[in-house]
Amino acid sequence: MEKYTVVKDDRRFYPMGVTVIDGGAHFSVVSKSEECALVLFSRGRKKPDAKICFPLSGRIGDVWNMTVSGDFTGMEYCYEADGVLKEDPYGKIFTGRETWGNFAQVKNIPRAGILPETYDWEGDAPLEYPYENCVVYRIHTRGFTRHTSSKVKNRGCFAGIQEKIPYLQELGITTVELMPATEFQEVMMPEGVMKNPYEKDEPTGKLNYWGFVAGQRMAPKASYCSGKEKHPADELKDLIKALHKAGLELIMDLFFDGSEKPAYALDVVRYWAREYHVDGFHLIGFAPKELLARDPYLSRIKLWADSWEGIAGSGRGKRLAEYNDGFETDMRRLLKGDEDQINNLVYRSRRNPKGHGIINYMANVNGFTLMDMVSYDRKHNEANGENNRDGVDYNFSWNCGVEGPSRKKKVVEMRRKQLRNAVLLLTLSQGVPLFMAGDEFGRTKSGNNNSYCQDNEMSWINWNLLNTNKDIYEFIKFAIEFRKKHGVFHMAQEPRIMDYLGCGHPDVSYHGVKAWCPEFENFRRQLGIMYCGKYAAKADGSQDDSFFVAYNMHWEPHEFSLPNLPKGKKWHVAINTDEGSRNGIYEEGREMVLEKQKHFMVPSRTIVVFIGK
Repeated sequence: MEKYTVVKDDRRFYPMGVTVIDGGAHFSVVSKSEECALVLFSRGRKKPDAKICFPLSGRIGDVWNMTVSGDFTGMEYCYEADGVLKEDPYGKIFTGRETWGNFAQVKNIPRAGILPETYDWEGDAPLEYPYENCVVYRIHTRGFTRHTSSKVKNRGCFAGIQEKIPYLQELGITTVELMPATEFQEVMMPEGVMKNPYEKDEPTGKLNYWGFVAGQRMAPKASYCSGKEKHPADELKDLIKALHKAGLELIMDLFFDGSEKPAYALDVVRYWAREYHVDGFHLIGFAPKELLARDPYLSRIKLWADSWEGIAGSGRGKRLAEYNDGFETDMRRLLKGDEDQINNLVYRSRRNPKGHGIINYMANVNGFTLMDMVSYDRKHNEANGENNRDGVDYNFSWNCGVEGPSRKKKVVEMRRKQLRNAVLLLTLSQGVPLFMAGDEFGRTKSGNNNSYCQDNEMSWINWNLLNTNKDIYEFIKFAIEFRKKHGVFHMAQEPRIMDYLGCGHPDVSYHGVKAWCPEFENFRRQLGIMYCGKYAAKADGSQDDSFFVAYNMHWEPHEFSLPNLPKGKKWHVAINTDEGSRNGIYEEGREMVLEKQKHFMVPSRTIVVFIGK
């Protein structure tokens, strides 16, 4: 006890948690108890080294404050309130969690470490990309590189992602979304014990692989660190700094279960923005969205949530974004040929509101992977041990004739074609496209649509599929590049469907099988969308080309009449998803010129992209 002394500190305000100062540290904790104490442990030791009571003079409301002099190197701490040990919700790093799935540690109170804030960011800052320039790639830190096929030195951790940065750049994405990477207890306890996992109850034997649970939200997950030379905070900061140097943003998933005070949630988001230079946050659960949207400290930070209805963000530019399954549900139904979906195609392909961005995806964490979407009609969650009752029952999928894996040529070809269609539905829509990691080369979870507890090869990305399904990867890479090159597919504002430039064509127009005659009856499954290049620019700044995209989601072919182009220009085929031999792609500058400029027969379940040159 002699090593630590409570000292008088005339400073009236410190942030919550621990603040390192010259010669010691200041501690602030919220507790409604009548007595509160700091409990110190040497690293790895079961018995405490010291117990220091907070003086009553340092209590303000329910906040206890105390400045303690001494050397805290190698020390861990927690608090004692009315005789009960409790963790620090503002802890910046937690010990004893370095090994993933450690059942022996599940009942121990998490102890926080004390870290000096000495990281060198080398002038790093968030990138602040506008939404119209973003392509998102969602990653699970452990699953992204845990499989031996990843061939990285540091598998299943932040450093492993860093090793894959060249791959991310080659794919063409701009923004990495990281699934929960703050400290949480992955060892699952019986239901009803989750909020107090330090009881005598025994673990269920399952691991919460995804991490959408309560936890220590200001600390990076220790088991996602390589554990060799750096602690988790520095390894995650190294990753973020390296991503920014490579021109890639990082969006963090933050889960709130509703038990948090709004002020705490605000502190958490501000902390990650300030200390980790995070580019934005996907707010999941019960975050105080309006409070966060209006916070001046977050005025340049991207914030994603399921809805922003009735909430107007303050700050610079469009930084809020809507993130939900709406696009996925509607476009999957269109893809499989459900009736009455053409109006949804118009709505989803055009949607880009003035007040906030839109995150679109065809597959995500919940539900089928992109490959499983065309391989299964029903969920197959038996491995979760819940008699296949868990997970969503409506996947809006089509197995193309066979449930599960198939070697039948017609089935395989149809699945590949439907994947190409799905990718174009996504990348040719105005909202921000999002791909789930591994979907770009046909990852499968064998029909499991709720793999929250599958810490195994079902969830880990098998990088061998990159060779097996090279054609899928090449098409998605091409589609991302194609979108980036042509501004008509990612405008800064939602198309108005008007000729506001007085150039003779609206920015976007809709057509049926007859030009300028769209058909929206419930039985229609085909639509043409024309994009006038005069309303947008190419990636090099020059005026964009005009495009006509023919969508035929019917099981029968349909002949489309093509709109007239300005004198001197002709329609060329840039992409045809029916042509599996060349993956449906025509190289830039070598697009197929149409012999008949007036008509084109679009095969069943096919998307054809025409370019006017």
